[in-house]
Amino acid sequence: MPQSRSSNRITEAHPEPPLLASRLTPPALPEPLLWRPRLADRLDAGTAGPVTLVRAPAGWGKTTLLAAWARAGGDHRDDAGDAVARPDPLAAPPGPAWVQAEQGDSGERLWAYLAAALRGTPGWTSGPPVPPSTPCPDQLEPLAAALAAREQPVLLVLDDLHRVADPAALTGLEFLLRHTDGRLRLVAGTRGELPQPLHRLRLAGELTEIGPQELAFTVDEVADLLVAHGTPLPCAAVTRLRERTGGWPAGLRFAALAAHGHPDPERWADRFGGHQPEVAAYLRAEVLDGLPSTARELLRCTAVSPAVRADLADVLTGRGDGGQVLAELARDGGFLHTDDSDPPWYRPHPLLADLLRDELGGLDEPDRRDLHRRAAGWYADQDRPAEALRHALAGGEWDRATGLLLTDWPELVPYDREAPTGPAPAPPAAEAVRRDPELGLACAAERAYAGDAETAAARLRDAVAAAGSLPAPRRDRFRRLATALELTLARLAGDHPEVRAAAARLLATTTPSGPAGPAGGGAGAPAPDPRTRAGEDADVRAVAGTALGLTDLAEGDLRAATVRLTEAYDAARHSGRPRTVLVCAARLALLHALAGQLRAAERTARAALDLPPCQGWSSRLECAHAHLALALVALYRDQPEEVAARLALTGAVAGEPTAAAAATLCRAALLRDANQAAAATQLVAGTRMQGPPDGGLGDRLLALEAGLRGEQGDVDTARGLLVDRAREPDPAPVLALALARVELRAGDTRAAGYALPEWDGPAAEAWPLPVRLAAGVLDAVLARQHGDDRRAGRLLERVLDLAAPEGHRRVFTRAEPAVRDLLAAHLDSGTAHWPTVSDLLRGAGEPVESGPDGAVRALDEPLTERELTVLRYLQSILSNVEIASELSLSVNTVKTHVRNIYRKLDATRRREAVRRARELRLI
Repeated sequence: MPQSRSSNRITEAHPEPPLLASRLTPPALPEPLLWRPRLADRLDAGTAGPVTLVRAPAGWGKTTLLAAWARAGGDHRDDAGDAVARPDPLAAPPGPAWVQAEQGDSGERLWAYLAAALRGTPGWTSGPPVPPSTPCPDQLEPLAAALAAREQPVLLVLDDLHRVADPAALTGLEFLLRHTDGRLRLVAGTRGELPQPLHRLRLAGELTEIGPQELAFTVDEVADLLVAHGTPLPCAAVTRLRERTGGWPAGLRFAALAAHGHPDPERWADRFGGHQPEVAAYLRAEVLDGLPSTARELLRCTAVSPAVRADLADVLTGRGDGGQVLAELARDGGFLHTDDSDPPWYRPHPLLADLLRDELGGLDEPDRRDLHRRAAGWYADQDRPAEALRHALAGGEWDRATGLLLTDWPELVPYDREAPTGPAPAPPAAEAVRRDPELGLACAAERAYAGDAETAAARLRDAVAAAGSLPAPRRDRFRRLATALELTLARLAGDHPEVRAAAARLLATTTPSGPAGPAGGGAGAPAPDPRTRAGEDADVRAVAGTALGLTDLAEGDLRAATVRLTEAYDAARHSGRPRTVLVCAARLALLHALAGQLRAAERTARAALDLPPCQGWSSRLECAHAHLALALVALYRDQPEEVAARLALTGAVAGEPTAAAAATLCRAALLRDANQAAAATQLVAGTRMQGPPDGGLGDRLLALEAGLRGEQGDVDTARGLLVDRAREPDPAPVLALALARVELRAGDTRAAGYALPEWDGPAAEAWPLPVRLAAGVLDAVLARQHGDDRRAGRLLERVLDLAAPEGHRRVFTRAEPAVRDLLAAHLDSGTAHWPTVSDLLRGAGEPVESGPDGAVRALDEPLTERELTVLRYLQSILSNVEIASELSLSVNTVKTHVRNIYRKLDATRRREAVRRARELRLI
């Protein structure tokens, strides 16, 4: 078809409107452009299949990503499928066919642009026909045949697919994808869901999706973007900015542009939010204005709470469609996020939450108070007193606020301040506090729970000043609650001596020989006055014991912390305080895991994760402790994939020294297993420099660093780290063990035996079991090296007796090379643990016969290296989508590998494949 092209548009020989050249070329890229290789690689991988969908709401960088990728030439892989050097995206080399959809395009108009875009790709000798506006299959067959006849696939980028409203056009596009023999590869950008005619691709596993979670900037990318804009910020400020924006590209670009000319960009970045005029205007125009009025009203009403559930939304709006509206709003995952609880909780994007709170502030005062009162009633009914108290105070319900304090004060103690609580409620008038001093305590408790210690202390002082004339029984109860608040404030300040003093004062308020449970008389007795109730001794012991246990934990006294938290746990269960139970259970699970009591740790951690307070957005810190405990359990049982999966859920514990040290033990072990001893050493040394807790965990980190340095051949440095501490009159067992290992690595078995601590005496029963087991294994190895095989066998059998009940494996499978020989000899000589030893031998590093290409030859058709990698991930709880994310592959590719693994292993499901692989010693 003859045609002529000007600089602005393409004209054609028929009377149809001209085709705009700007819709057939990628748009200009913003300056400065941040090239993100991880997303380009995802697009490259996605083009191995028929459709790649980049789906997100406005401002998530879809067009910028697609344009940069297209200008860089699209998929850059050689004939073998390996990535090659990518040109500069600003150089605009020939790339994929590009079509920009516009609102109101008819089917005929869209097909005209598609045909023109395809004509512009290399290799077309004649232009494909333009189908009519409602093409039927036989009218599309010539175009499909032309595409199928090509030697190389055609990449077509269709931006703003959500603007294509003609069902016939979408059906025709799906027809082409099915009948071009894989020669048409579509990459589409859209704000909405996959169009209905293309849903078959998702069901067939032929769709690659890139959503808001992947489009969001990482912390490193935020730092690079700020540098590109000439506004570098310190690492901590970058992290905070990333949290405030949720990684939203448009928000970050607004922030970078505004901070560039600011005299104090770091301070400005900390204050950046959705209330900024340019951000608010963008969100209103691109997000809120396009919503139905019912959805927008729901978002505004639910802004009274940081997170919302469907039934809470119904209470706030007075309607019954909250679940449907929230699910629809959260479908794209960009500005309303949902968790995996049942029923789910929804939380708006941080910047959108700022804007919604501003819109909520535009309501009349009575309307705002009414929303808070509704929320207070709902949270109270859900046994969530902390949230109920905040809303009661914000709604001016002073009696309800006081009642929540009096009946639920143990659940108002702050342990986890992960979830934002919103602005502080306006305090009641001074006269109201003078009439009801407990109201002042309620205000102080709300501010303490929010982490605002300064305001909480001021309101506590006001309440105490108003309580001087209270009658004796009520005054005694007031003092108890005030003391509990003093204990809370001491914990927030990190003042350990004051924590212990306040806990002692609180415990002194208990009845020496009174009942532990709630007060109450016999049948028919009047209900006790909540302002004078005395029968709450279990609550007192739970709160004081938890505070003391957390203090012991922060100081590194793990044994004392275990005793305190166990007592508090029992008291909290007795008094029915689920949140305090969760705090104690999560920490106890971690302590059990560190002690090597794996069964107790696993049982307690799973029980904690099943508690109601661990569901939804709250108590993330406590849940993180439980996941960390399960990571340690998996580590000692030598399940590395499970360790990695659990560690991914423990980010909230990074600021706690004990938990951070435990996480370092896990991460360093994984690095060591991956032959990255230098990286593991750096990680451990960095944690130690940050000030690990005193006592056992600090010693274990020191021992681990010495062991890692010894493994790298730096025996002198390893010995220097240990020698002074390990040769004290009563050295820490883990340090003595580490020195013995270093001496053995240096070849001095005599010095190793001298340094090795006595591991099977009565005193050793208090050691962490992993330390005791490792000492026993090393003792057996030394005995065998000295030629005393009988003693070595006896020692190893004793170690197996200790290890088997808890399921410890790592001490055998990841120990010195001589351990495998020791296990093999023990199996031949006879053992009561024959199945265990036989299984350990398969996991202790036995060589597997392999061919010249390294593929395992235990199967008729060996697994490839990539299939072996995917197979190792199949041992974990990760889904195929999560495995694909970990390996930077498409989900379709992972599914193909999984199918091949099942076929080669003669398995039909994941568990069967893993069992078969272990039998063949592939994993």
